[in-house]
Amino acid sequence: MKSLAELKKLRDKAQKDLQARKTSNKPKVIVGMGTCGIAAGAREILKAIMEEVNKRELDVIITQTGCIGMCEKEPLVDVQLPGKERITYGNLTKDDVSKIVVEHIVNGNIVEDLAVAKLED
Repeated sequence: MKSLAELKKLRDKAQKDLQARKTSNKPKVIVGMGTCGIAAGAREILKAIMEEVNKRELDVIITQTGCIGMCEKEPLVDVQLPGKERITYGNLTKDDVSKIVVEHIVNGNIVEDLAVAKLED
C-alpha cells in the first residue's frame, strides 16, 4: 500500500465483506483455529468440512476464528443456520463432520451428542 486512499479502500471493502457475512441468509460454519484447536486437529476438521460441503454442493459460509475459549473441547466448530441459535460442537473427529453437515446444515437438526454449547444472537 502506498497511500492513505488505498488503505481506506481496503478498509471499506473489508467492512462490506464483514457486513455481508453478518447479514447473509446462508448457513455459517466457524472453525476454531487457535493454537489449541490446531494442536487438537482443527486443520483436518476444516479440510473435512470443506470437502463435505463441496461434495454436496452446499452454499455455506466457512470461516476460521481464533480460540473459542473451550480449549479442553477442541477441536470446536460453530454452526449457525439463518434465524437459528448458534451451536458449538466439540471434541470432533473427521468422522463427525459428515453427521454435522447432513443432520444440522442440510436437515436443520442439532446433533445433540456432539453439541457443547448453544448461543443465542
